[in-house]
Amino acid sequence: RSAEDDAGGESSASTTLKGDEKAKTDRNIVQVKYRQMKAIPIEQRLVARRSHIHGWGLFTKIDIPKHDPVVEYMGELIRRRVADKRETAYELSGEGSCYMFRLDLQRIVDATQHGSMARFMNHSCLPNSYAKCISVDTDQGQERKIVVFACRDIAAGEEITYDYKFPVEDGSIRCSCGAPNCIGRLN
Repeated sequence: RSAEDDAGGESSASTTLKGDEKAKTDRNIVQVKYRQMKAIPIEQRLVARRSHIHGWGLFTKIDIPKHDPVVEYMGELIRRRVADKRETAYELSGEGSCYMFRLDLQRIVDATQHGSMARFMNHSCLPNSYAKCISVDTDQGQERKIVVFACRDIAAGEEITYDYKFPVEDGSIRCSCGAPNCIGRLN
């Protein structure tokens, strides 16, 4: 026993247990919220329409509370090497935009050809949502998913935006989000 234990303080083991319990509770809350989101058809929650930011945007039909899931980013799950080849092919074919989102170090979700309307989310320097990779319980066990969560309360009719967090490259992409803190580029 440590002096801290004798003085009525918490040991590091009990602190770790409390941390583990909190993490488990947080995962359970995310599971419940994810299932609740998926229980309402996407067409009742969201709509894709023209955006003042860029081309098409994703807009909510309902109020979404802070930290609730907004939409799952879905598409074809591919390896990084395949994603690199596809990106080049999309550019050469004149596809215009490619909608790829990194799930982990090796896997990418490609929504360019097959995906949900989540691909229409635009970048903003002052976003109302954020993307997070989570693990959810499925019939096949735990699966990693890309889910977009509200970072503040979002009112019905608002465009869903998030920070693309593109890496800095030689050629920057112009940003037209119009946010007061806009830096004028995505990377």
